[in-house]
Amino acid sequence: MALTDPINILLVLGVLAIILIWGPQKIPELARSIGRARKEFDDASKGLTNPTGSLQQGVSASDALVDTAQKLGISTQGKTRQEISDEIVAAKSK
Repeated sequence: MALTDPINILLVLGVLAIILIWGPQKIPELARSIGRARKEFDDASKGLTNPTGSLQQGVSASDALVDTAQKLGISTQGKTRQEISDEIVAAKSK
């Protein structure tokens, strides 16, 4: 790695500029905030590729919405929360 390479010179000058501008105390804080932003981005990306929301799955049996539907005699097997909610509203309006 030759120091005369223009890319290496720019890299060294960039690191020195960062140290001079923010100081050595702020660099770990800056790195932490970049790491948190990256983690949030990765989590959001995983959420888009593998959604696990209520639209994708059925509902659990311990939910108040499910309890209400079962009291009204509405089957909740394999239905989304929105479908169950719509049926409850339809059953109460009758």
